[in-house]
Amino acid sequence: MENQNNFLQFWGNHGHIVLDIGYRLFIAALVVVSGMTLVSISRRVARRAVTGKLKADESLASIIQGVIRYGVIFVCLIVILDLFDINTAGLIALLGAAGVAIGFALRDTLSNIASGIVILILRPFCKDDFIECGSLLGTVRELGLFSTILETPDGIFISAPNSSLWGVPLRNYSRNPLRRMEIALTISHQDSVDTAFQVFREIIAEEGRFQKEPPPQFLVQSLGETGTGIALRGWVASDIFWPVYWEQMRKVKEKIEEAGLTIALPRREVLMVQGEQGKSPGSSSNQLQSGRL
Repeated sequence: MENQNNFLQFWGNHGHIVLDIGYRLFIAALVVVSGMTLVSISRRVARRAVTGKLKADESLASIIQGVIRYGVIFVCLIVILDLFDINTAGLIALLGAAGVAIGFALRDTLSNIASGIVILILRPFCKDDFIECGSLLGTVRELGLFSTILETPDGIFISAPNSSLWGVPLRNYSRNPLRRMEIALTISHQDSVDTAFQVFREIIAEEGRFQKEPPPQFLVQSLGETGTGIALRGWVASDIFWPVYWEQMRKVKEKIEEAGLTIALPRREVLMVQGEQGKSPGSSSNQLQSGRL
């Protein structure tokens, strides 16, 4: 009986405080549940929008989901603190000043983040593309918010800041489905160009990986000192460019030689002139003998 009287007395004195705290805790719980639901919905919407309408990389969807998640957490925290009469204006001002200071200190890092977001949206290259940008050359293995991971043809790991890949000319060897191959060589001036072109036609007929459209081309590129420069141009799928190129280089050499043609190589003739006795050191014959022409 005494405990009941104490409880009633406590409730009479502090009941409104308990109800107020309970109400605020209930509202805070609703804010947390609403925030979690909003994060879950926004993640699905962001992924569908990025990979569907925008057709961007999935890494961009992950970045947007992270931004939304932390943004919702921050808003929910401010609302909950405000529910319990905690001054949030000073906290927001403090966080803003800290954000400016951190942004100034990490301006290079923020530049990489901005470049990474632009790359993920515009997609000048994707994962597994072979690219060349300045001195960088390799296959894209990973697209990140701060850097891009490349692997060179000889297996070297490269971590390139995103800012170094944006704002400068970039070559993407994998973007287009077709790529033109050119096999050039020089034959002797005495050899027949028509015979060389017939060799090229045989190679095209035997190799089914060359595209019919655009059609292959057979060209006379130059008339040089050592011979006639000719070339075979054909279009192949980008993903098999190098295997086809290496195989055709071997076939061209073999078939050119089978056809009785000669692959011309640079030639240098050196004339050694023996100086006559009695000539002065500055004579032309001595200059020729010493090789100073």
